[in-house]
Amino acid sequence: MANPMLLPLLNWARKLRYPTLFKITAALFAITLVVPDPIPMIDEILLGLGTLLLANWKNRKAPIPPPRRPR
Repeated sequence: MANPMLLPLLNWARKLRYPTLFKITAALFAITLVVPDPIPMIDEILLGLGTLLLANWKNRKAPIPPPRRPR
C-alpha cells in the first residue's frame, strides 16, 4: 500500500514516459548518494519511481512475426 503523502507524486510520475522517468529517478538517486537524506522520505520516492520505471520498461526488440501455415 502506497503512502498517502506519496500518492499524488506517484500518480503524476505514472504518466511520464521512459526517458523522463529514468532521468528523474537517476537524478534523485545521485542527490541521495551525495547528500544523505536531503528530502524526507526520498527513499520511498525512489522505490516508487524505480517500480514505475521497471513497469514502463519495454522490450525494444522487433516483434517476432507469427509462423506461416503450410498450404
